[in-house]
Amino acid sequence: MVVTIRPAKPEDGVLAAPLIVDAIDEIANHLTGEEDSEKVLEMLNVLFKGTKNRHSYLNTYVAELDGELAGIMVVYGGDKAETLDHNLEKWLADKGAPVPKIEIEARPDEFYIDTICSSRAHRGQGIGTALLNYADVVAKEKGYKKVSLSVEKQKVRARQLYERVGFKFSEPWMIIGEEFDHLVKELH
Repeated sequence: MVVTIRPAKPEDGVLAAPLIVDAIDEIANHLTGEEDSEKVLEMLNVLFKGTKNRHSYLNTYVAELDGELAGIMVVYGGDKAETLDHNLEKWLADKGAPVPKIEIEARPDEFYIDTICSSRAHRGQGIGTALLNYADVVAKEKGYKKVSLSVEKQKVRARQLYERVGFKFSEPWMIIGEEFDHLVKELH
C-alpha cells in the first residue's frame, strides 16, 4: 500500500468537507455560519471550491491510498492567516451569518497545519504521519523554518502522533472559545 499525496482539486470538496468537520467539529458551524449538519457540509464545500479562504482547495493536500481519498491536510503560512480570515469574515457577513472573532492560529514565521484528518476507514494506516511529513516538505519549499498546529486538549492520541513526529508544546491557545495546545516543530 502506497500513500500518494497531491494538491487538492475543487472537486475533492465533497469528500474533503466531512473530514474537515470530523477534525474541527463545532468550529465548522462557526466558520460556515450554519447549524444544520448538511448545510455545514454544503457551505464547507463552497469554501473549499473558493480561492481566498483558509479551507480552499488551494491550501489543501489530499492523501490517497489505492486510489481512494484517505485523508486531507489544510495548510498555510501564519503570515497569510489574517488575510484568509478577513476574507472568511467578509463571506460570512455577506451571507448574513454571525461573524465570530477568528483568532490568528499561528505566528507569522510558522507554516500552519490548520486541519488534518484521515478517513475513518483509513485510520491507523500511516495516513496522518505521511501528511505531517509532507507538511515539512511544503513548508521548506515555501521558505518556512517551523511547522505548527493546534490540538484540542482532549485529543490525546492525536497529540501523541504529533509529538512522535517531532512537534513540541509551545503554549496554550484559544480558538473560537475552545482551549488548544499550540505545538511547533523546528525544521532543519
